[in-house]
Order: sequence, then C-alpha cells, then structure tokens
Amino acid sequence: MPAADTVPLGALLREWRAVRRLSQLDLALEANVSARHLSCVETGKAQASRELVERLAETLALPLRERNALLVAAGYAPKYPESALATPALTQMRRAIEAMLAQQEPYPAFLLNRHWDVLAANAAAARCNRFALGRDSAHANLLRMVFDPDDLRGAVANWEEVAGSLIHHLHSEIAAAPTDAKARALLDEMLAYPGVPARWRRREPASAPLPLLTTRLRRGGQELHFFSTITTFGTPRDVTLAELHIECCFPVDEATALLCRELAAAG
Repeated sequence: MPAADTVPLGALLREWRAVRRLSQLDLALEANVSARHLSCVETGKAQASRELVERLAETLALPLRERNALLVAAGYAPKYPESALATPALTQMRRAIEAMLAQQEPYPAFLLNRHWDVLAANAAAARCNRFALGRDSAHANLLRMVFDPDDLRGAVANWEEVAGSLIHHLHSEIAAAPTDAKARALLDEMLAYPGVPARWRRREPASAPLPLLTTRLRRGGQELHFFSTITTFGTPRDVTLAELHIECCFPVDEATALLCRELAAAG
C-alpha cells in the first residue's frame, strides 16, 4: 500500500491530466480503458492494476521519476532504478561522459542534472570561469552562477538574454513536472535575486526559446563568445540518466577560439 505521506493516485492523475490538457474521457480513450473505470480509479473506488498505471504513465508521457511516483501512489514498487553516477552499473556511461567532456577541450563542457547542478565539467570550464571572475565560482549550480550578482552575473555581457532563457526553461520544467518541488524552489530563489524583471514571474507558453542562445563573457577588453549544444541520453532506463544532459560550448568567432587556446596553453 502507498505510504501515508504519498499523494493519492487520483490526485496525481488529475494533476497530470490538467498539465497535458486532457479530459478524463480523452485519457481513457488514449489509454484504451473505460471512462467509468478511470473515473473510479481517480476517486479511489477502484484499484488500478500495475499494467494500467504503466499504460496511463505512457499515455501521459511522464518522465521516469514521475512514472515511479505514479506506481508508488498506486501501491506498487517503482519500476525504474535511480543509480548514483559513481555506481558500477553506470561505469561505461560514466566513461563515455568523461570522454565527451575531455573531447570538448579547449572549450567548456558541463554535465548537468535537471536542476542545473554541475555534476562534472572539463578543465576548460574552470579556466573560462576564472577568466570571467578572476577566481572559481562560489556555486555548483549553473542557475546560481548566472543569477548571483557576486558570481558570473556581472561578467555575462548579455545577462538578460541568457538569464531570461534559463527562466523560460525552468518554467517549462515545472509545467512538465508539476510535482517537482525542488524546481519550484529554484524558481522562487532565482526570482528573489535583485534586478530580476517582474515579467519573468509569469510563464509565457507561446514564447519559444531562441534557436541559438549565445553567451558573452567579458573581462576588461577581452570577451569570450560561445553558443551551446545540449546532449541527452536516448531511451534511458535509469532515472539518473534520464535527468542528465551535457552542455558543450563552441566559439562563435576566431577571437574566442584563440583566447581559449591561449588560456589552455597558460595552464
């Protein structure tokens, strides 16, 4: 049976239906279950089978963590493991990540989770941070680095563009996973920093992110100008891998490429 503090299955289903903009009948039709039975499951009058819960999760296109939560709410064991990246089970994936980060030299690359915690980075990332700040960053979270006035914020020449894009993605993350309390807390924390535009408090669903986001790090008369690509892991069967992505930074111009090579040569 679900633990006492577990959100009821019916409440989770209603919340996810609202996020996906599906009526109870819509979900029943797409999941190939009778509307009457789904109604009884949502009200707690009927017990959902494990197979039905998994089918509903698939129909709602839930992330792996939320699929586990749905199973637990229905009284079943989670299906997807959540392994620490250092565990033997993920040794080969960890080696692949390390190779990708190293291959990006002399340009920065970061391994991030869904809350923008920096789990690993190559040496170029540290060098570029020191170039911009004159020291290492005080944070291990990309959002805090960008929003904290005592950190990278003052060195990002196009701060409002970069920070606005991050806020847009954070709003989208919350909309896609409304039970993610940590993402909501991060949003509140970022919005509490001084000088954050009030309009960022509202999600703008019709506003698509820019196809190519650039970041300009400035120090004195020198500037590093990067664009980024994101790599995710296809068809993951582990919660940890499903929530990871690698961000690789590439120079926009030859001046940036040259400065990165000079920073690497200087050690």
